[in-house]
Amino acid sequence: MWIIYAFGSALFAGLTAILAKCGIKNMDSNVATALRTIVVLVFSWLLVLLTGNVGAMDEISKKTWSFLILSGLATGASWLCYFRALQIGDVNKVTPIDKSSTVLTMFLAFAFLGEKITLLKIIAMILIGTGTYLMIQKKEVSVQNNEEETQISKFRKQYEWIIFAFASTIFASLTSILGKVGIEGVDSNLGTAIRTVVVLIMAWMVVFATGKQHTVKEANARNWLFLILSGIATGASWLCYYRALQMGDASVVVPIDKLSILITIAFSFIVLKEKLNIKSSVGLIGIVAGTLILLI
Repeated sequence: MWIIYAFGSALFAGLTAILAKCGIKNMDSNVATALRTIVVLVFSWLLVLLTGNVGAMDEISKKTWSFLILSGLATGASWLCYFRALQIGDVNKVTPIDKSSTVLTMFLAFAFLGEKITLLKIIAMILIGTGTYLMIQKKEVSVQNNEEETQISKFRKQYEWIIFAFASTIFASLTSILGKVGIEGVDSNLGTAIRTVVVLIMAWMVVFATGKQHTVKEANARNWLFLILSGIATGASWLCYYRALQMGDASVVVPIDKLSILITIAFSFIVLKEKLNIKSSVGLIGIVAGTLILLI
């Protein structure tokens, strides 16, 4: 059953990236993240109310609270980095790097959660890591007149998104490990809802710290539509993901979740007209092959 939840997470996560990419157009990425989180918060707590698990909050231990909060902070940091990278980079370049958190998460699961390492898992990590490397491409930029400004601007436009994408990867890995520990002994839906509160607070703190709160009123109807849809997709992905994480091994659940890359890239080709070259296509095959090996 947890495998079904993991694939459900992958489906909704794939939709999230495309909907978010459309929603953050012409918007500050931090503001967009904060607005999306409101939708996720409403969605997750509504499900908690429907399942009647609100009263279970009194039974949550201090250890669980600590790990849920830490997981929420890691999630918030990952989101802020991811959507900044998504705003300035192409979806089919940012997503593979973000999904490479699979390899780091597997290492952390082996080291801290005591999950077994096997030959197949080692092969899978090599394939996923190599595939991610092949999919990393610098972003092409136009040349400006001033040579000095061109070099600085060109470097920033080519590589800034990579820095944010890798930062997102590190925080995403920490999220999975901390979340795995945090949801032990607590309903996964309730755990997800509590984490979302932490993410929301963190996201809005960043917005106010950067003085971007006034830009909220600049969001148009299109922005709101896609941000709301993205938030709903994120909420659904989270609920499936943490249910699967609660029932299965993190070193297998996380890779399955990362198969969302197939959905994301398919939609980026259809909706955003972003194409893969031969090198990137080979890398994608490696990532998918590595993930599927984990199901053997």
